[in-house]
Amino acid sequence: MATTNTRVTQALIVATFAAIAMFALEAKAESDQEGPPELTVPLEPLRAGMTESQLFAELDAHNELRKSALIDYTVLRTYQVVDLKGKVHAEEVGRMEFRAPDQKAFVAISERGSGMIRRMALNRLISSEIEAAAGKEHRDSAISSANYTFDLLGEQQVGPYHCFVAQAVPKRKDKYLFEGKVWIDVADYAVVRIQGHPARKPSFWIQRADFVRQYEKIGNFWLPQRDETFVQIRLYGKKVLTIAHENYVVNGAQNNEASTNTQQARARSVMGAN
Repeated sequence: MATTNTRVTQALIVATFAAIAMFALEAKAESDQEGPPELTVPLEPLRAGMTESQLFAELDAHNELRKSALIDYTVLRTYQVVDLKGKVHAEEVGRMEFRAPDQKAFVAISERGSGMIRRMALNRLISSEIEAAAGKEHRDSAISSANYTFDLLGEQQVGPYHCFVAQAVPKRKDKYLFEGKVWIDVADYAVVRIQGHPARKPSFWIQRADFVRQYEKIGNFWLPQRDETFVQIRLYGKKVLTIAHENYVVNGAQNNEASTNTQQARARSVMGAN
């Protein structure tokens, strides 16, 4: 059982789309480069019997189970804006804390590079994610049949995970939806990878924004592992936003409470024996 609330896991992608328009502030011309790399593992035929409606139904059902099981988590986040040569223009490192159903808080640990990019892009990105999780700026960006149609392409290995692959086509031109591919684990019916671009341009200055989000399985939960967004800025060239997610502690409060209760029970047992 379990990964994360679909609305919560999509909040970071929503926030990314809201913040990438800020990258033009200190962008410099760069040599052209392709966007996120494609997977090179061969695509396999789709197993018999799997349909679009069945995949959406399984995804929705498993997401509800994961939502009810996820109580809290903390994760170390490293946000960076880099150029195509790998030079870091701005970095923010901190710990994001989530508590169900909709509370998020970010505690900064370190920062370096351009203060303007941190304030106008990274800090706004973090704030937008927190607000999106809390529903203060409600936008339905879930990967669901209400927002997308799936064209099932086959099956593919993504690292250790075997996945269904679907072309996701948004049902409306909304900058908080995306057009691209989705990889869904065949056993857990959890999103493993998303690759695409916003269904509508986020702003005049952003000609294109291609992103990849990779998930990993932590215990019974699937949580973001890495985000990369390649932004093509009008007149300036490309910049890359990366977000690394590390050192997860999942349901820590619940585990601590269980440990405390166990210790108290053992203490009572010892006192009773005496």
